[in-house]
Amino acid sequence: MTELNNATVSFADLGLPEVLLSTLTGMGFENPTPIQEKTIGPLLEGRHVLGEAQTGTGKTAAFGLPALANIDVKLRKPQMMVLAPTRELAIQVAEAIEEFAKGMKGLRVATLYGGQSYGPQLSQLEKGAQVVVGTPGRLMDHLRRKTLKLNELTFCALDEADEMLNMGFLEDIEWILDHLPEQTQMALFSATMPTQIKKIADRFLTNPVHVKIAAKKESKKNITQLAWKVSGISKNTAIERIVETYDYDAMLVFVRTRNDTVTISEQLERLGYASAALNGDMNQAQRERTVEQLKNGKLSIMVATDVVARGLDIPRIDLVVNYDLPGETESYVHRIGRTGRAGREGTAISFVRPREMYNLRHYERATSGAVNTFELPTIQEIGLSRIERCRQSLVTSVADKDLTAMREILEKMAADSELSMTDLAAALLFDKQLKQPLQPKEDVRPRRERSDRDARGRNDRNDRGSRDERRGRGRDDRDNRGNRGERSERGNDRRRSQARPDVDWQAYRIEVGKEHGARPGDIVGAIANEISLDSAYIGQINLNDNHTIVQLPKGMPKDAFNKLRTVRVRRQQLDISVSDAPVAAVARKPRKERADRQH
Repeated sequence: MTELNNATVSFADLGLPEVLLSTLTGMGFENPTPIQEKTIGPLLEGRHVLGEAQTGTGKTAAFGLPALANIDVKLRKPQMMVLAPTRELAIQVAEAIEEFAKGMKGLRVATLYGGQSYGPQLSQLEKGAQVVVGTPGRLMDHLRRKTLKLNELTFCALDEADEMLNMGFLEDIEWILDHLPEQTQMALFSATMPTQIKKIADRFLTNPVHVKIAAKKESKKNITQLAWKVSGISKNTAIERIVETYDYDAMLVFVRTRNDTVTISEQLERLGYASAALNGDMNQAQRERTVEQLKNGKLSIMVATDVVARGLDIPRIDLVVNYDLPGETESYVHRIGRTGRAGREGTAISFVRPREMYNLRHYERATSGAVNTFELPTIQEIGLSRIERCRQSLVTSVADKDLTAMREILEKMAADSELSMTDLAAALLFDKQLKQPLQPKEDVRPRRERSDRDARGRNDRNDRGSRDERRGRGRDDRDNRGNRGERSERGNDRRRSQARPDVDWQAYRIEVGKEHGARPGDIVGAIANEISLDSAYIGQINLNDNHTIVQLPKGMPKDAFNKLRTVRVRRQQLDISVSDAPVAAVARKPRKERADRQH
């Protein structure tokens, strides 16, 4: 639960019973958050609630407190059920409800999720748990086995409904809700309200109170956001430098795949850092043990994927690294929110490839904060840092340890070998630094980057105009030599494609074409300007009579996609949509910036 602002309403004003108010007072909470203030009353009255609020606004207490107020602890059957998208969030919700219900003698909470044996879960149910918190898959299993019976259920909450939708649980959710008794009171909470969530609400909620809480963008102001443009060295080398040079208590590194969690954590372990992976391939006991080790300081670095890290609340995490950028802006906000907890300062560093730089603009809007670019320490700075740490370590040893015996051994070595003490000390220091050299070698540029640079160099030498086009087609590139023709333009497209072998393209359809007077340059300029996308990362274009197929990088943020839907070219709305159609290369001529701005 989130501690509250300057609200004037107290929990007592909302009508909660004394047993819960006493517990809240003991926890140090007196005033509700906005979502709690607007939700608790209607739920206590028996109304259904549709809540729209971001993570971290206090949603668990918003539905948990009024639901607990109506539970009969003498009835040892499930009366309250909560659906959560992940095991971690299910555990977090269950722990919060147990905390709220400390004063309710006889109340039991069962937590049901995959990755754990059925034995402990069956035991919780058999002992008469009145509250059940679980993930959709495991709840379905227990319902099919008839080990979970809902005939006495009076309240059901869907937490993070949009996240469950994103994870493919739509049919599971509907199946579970179809098995609820008719008298069940419903509460659905979601950070966003896509069409499918609205359909669920329309089908299963009766005349709901719609509570919408605007996201508090200023909540990220205690988090310093930085971005390193991937260039010169690999991301693996970059993460090593950050781990070595940044002053952090605990670090959370986000990657895209489960395999990467293992690869990168093992890489850092080999360098001597206390690191571990957290991914969906681990069983629940391993995952819980890993999280606990990060909490108690046995680990300092955790490498995780989005899904398993959702719901993590570890105040000592003060540095988040986005090794891979997330697919959506909302995920970025959630990721960096793992740091800067409990009023502490935090830092978030993102590794951003050139074609991903346009994402930074969306991140800034979503957080009301600046994302500043920065440079990693140079190899010379790394060397100086290592030398200083080594010096401090030696000074500490001299001050804290009895080195009498070592001095005698060293003096005898010097006498027997006729070497100076300096030579012997230098030899010992050389051996000490073999694993992590005090004078590291210069970086070796990644092979792909060298080939990309060479290809760019060839293109620039062969066609000066292409450099300007890469910097932003749709701007005045001062190239009025229109006699190069379509063949030359196709050649440039082919060379640009060869220079970007790592671009993962997706075809999109836009509803503007030749009949509307559109040209490829119009389309490139409009897209580049509207979402700040470097035109080098707008691929091939197939211009048809009444529509156009265009290639853009996969993983376009949702807000960028939605913005492009309303953009107009030649007075026609793009109304962009994903397409499976093949794309053939066509001419793309640069346009002047003035013309671009019209769209």
